[in-house]
Amino acid sequence: MSSAVLHPGQMGAWELLLVGVVIALGLCGVLVPGAPGSWLVWAAVLWWALKDPQPVAWGVLVGATAVLLLSQVVRWALPPRRLQESGATPLMAVYASAGAVLGFVLVPVLGALPGFLAGIYLEERLRLGRHGEAMAALRTAMRAGGSSVLAELFTCLLIAGAWLGAVLWG
Repeated sequence: MSSAVLHPGQMGAWELLLVGVVIALGLCGVLVPGAPGSWLVWAAVLWWALKDPQPVAWGVLVGATAVLLLSQVVRWALPPRRLQESGATPLMAVYASAGAVLGFVLVPVLGALPGFLAGIYLEERLRLGRHGEAMAALRTAMRAGGSSVLAELFTCLLIAGAWLGAVLWG
């Protein structure tokens, strides 16, 4: 029997693609105030684990649940999100998320942290024009809730990376 033949209960390519789309929507939802981005990512992993009940799928689900709950505890300890009051714009969120994803890919996992900060800095540098002003705006954004967004985005990137790794190599 060919290894390309699906086992009973295993997801097909279209279903896996749909799970990936839901994970991507969840990653975008992290950046939208009030959107349940991290819970969308977790729900997509849950759906995958229920449809493809292999040990690796359950391991990813348990890990995703633990990391997500830990992230919630960390976020409660961080300052509340007041990003709009600090002058943060939707464009800043785009730059920050693009930087985090790029950093996550270039320097697996840990690169998301400096990538997020670099994205905010780049957007502020382009907007304000000077290094000092961009650094001050970066500090203000992180104090106003950027650290909370970063914690949630980093958690979702970890979960997405674990899911992708399990799908490709598991």
